Amino acid sequence: MPHPAPQTAGSPAATALALIFAGAVLVAGAWTLPVNLKSINPALLREAGLGTPSLADFGLQLLESEKPGPAALVLAAAQTVGDPHASRLAEALAAFATRQREFVAWGGWDPFLDPLFNLKENTGRIESTPVLTFFITEHARDSLRRYLANSRSPGVQTVLQTRDVPRTTRFVPAARPGGQPLDAVVLLTALLYQGEHLSPSLQREVKRLADESVRTHELGDLELFYLDLLALGRRLNWIQLGELLRLTDNTKTVSEFAHLAQVAPDQLPLLYAGALFSRSADSAAGYLLLYGKAGATDLRFALGYGQGAVQQLLLRQVPVNHGLAAPVDLLGTFALLHPRISLVAKYLGYFLGAFLILRGLDRWLFSPLRRVAQSAADSRVLPRIQSSAMALLISFVIIITTEPFLLKAAPPSEYRFKLVIPVLANIATPAVSNSTNSHITMDTSTIVSIGVFALLQVATYLACLLKIGEIDRQGLPPLLKLRLMENEENLFDSGLYVGMMGTAAALVLQVLGVIEPNLLAAYSSNLFGIVCVAFVKIRHVRGYKRRLILAAQGPVAPAAQPAPVAS
Repeated sequence: MPHPAPQTAGSPAATALALIFAGAVLVAGAWTLPVNLKSINPALLREAGLGTPSLADFGLQLLESEKPGPAALVLAAAQTVGDPHASRLAEALAAFATRQREFVAWGGWDPFLDPLFNLKENTGRIESTPVLTFFITEHARDSLRRYLANSRSPGVQTVLQTRDVPRTTRFVPAARPGGQPLDAVVLLTALLYQGEHLSPSLQREVKRLADESVRTHELGDLELFYLDLLALGRRLNWIQLGELLRLTDNTKTVSEFAHLAQVAPDQLPLLYAGALFSRSADSAAGYLLLYGKAGATDLRFALGYGQGAVQQLLLRQVPVNHGLAAPVDLLGTFALLHPRISLVAKYLGYFLGAFLILRGLDRWLFSPLRRVAQSAADSRVLPRIQSSAMALLISFVIIITTEPFLLKAAPPSEYRFKLVIPVLANIATPAVSNSTNSHITMDTSTIVSIGVFALLQVATYLACLLKIGEIDRQGLPPLLKLRLMENEENLFDSGLYVGMMGTAAALVLQVLGVIEPNLLAAYSSNLFGIVCVAFVKIRHVRGYKRRLILAAQGPVAPAAQPAPVAS
């Protein structure tokens, strides 16, 4: 019988190295895909912002539309994010103010205001002026009242009738002494309604609330809207306010903007620019309320890449992954157009790459031992590490390392609404805001710690398998091999010891300030140790001991057949 041709000594090692290399390439290729599950990759924001207007370009477009008020807020945002063309926008704004100084206070020209305030007349104000500064005077309110009384819009007339509602909870009624703030806000709302500065959905909601107030003789929920409009009207000029309300779908968003303008006044230019960039005030305000100061940092980061990046960030409503992200934006366009397919491909690449690496290690470390066992006519099977379950575990570790928001929830937002007693005098007073920015991503030291703990457990796992192979190759009786296996129980439990030592070391380093406080980094060592020992003892030690026990018992004789009964 012809024997098979002997294999060359280098072919198994070459095949193993090829498998390991292919697996590493797959893992690296999956990592470079700029897509994440609960966060967005900076490379994806860069790709989305390519070819879209920057803040300075957008500000120049607003200035060409004769809207210097919104352009001024966009300029403040451009200077905050470090737009290289911000100086050009600043020069254009200065030139516009020199040519048409009378429009600066109002933020632009409006045909509805011109008959009332004669916008071309120089009022002596050379800077942007909050709109309620003009509307609060008695002369301005009388002029507005006479002008709006001739409006043929039912909505405008209903809003004007709310001036006579006697029951209020936070304002002094407009008809009483001290009711000038409410009177000014009612007239401001009616003028915004008349000039179609409210979005259609917001206009319908204001009309419904006004009808209900007139019917019940109580302002009710409309009073909350008036309070929010008062807060915004004391911070924004006429054109700035009108542009914002055109992008606001409901009174809830108006309330959110007013709240953010009070608790985070330093973020108002970024928030305003984000609302104009995304054409949605709702998504911009909701993002900051959801993620707080970290969300403001992410919004500023996206604003630096252009309008497309801001639209992508606010559309997905997820934080930016500032941690261990892809260094290049390979396949960025594909990931932008097909995020779900890219995410599946990324996770599948992690799994297949880990499987190929394990298979290569198995061929490299254990194939020579199996050939020796086969040449010795030994029918026992040595342990294998080419396991789909092990590859799944390793890919899971890679995923949680590169997905910092998968297991770690975002902390409570600093800009959330708080239960306070509303005082009219404090509405226009900006709250002191701490400008300290906090990221909720895992820092590099935490990621490195998790990676080190995982590598230690992989090394422990391989050491246990090598010890099982060493015992199996010895020409000893099965019972003696079983005793040797029992003698190595401490080695097979070493994954737990390594895991506990890693947890203790991580906690000590966190107390000493060497790494950032993160319980995930500490307890991941224990988790990896438990998984390692479970794989070693359940998958390998238990099965090998069973084979040794059966081999020690020898062949089992078949059961004797009962003798036939004579008939």
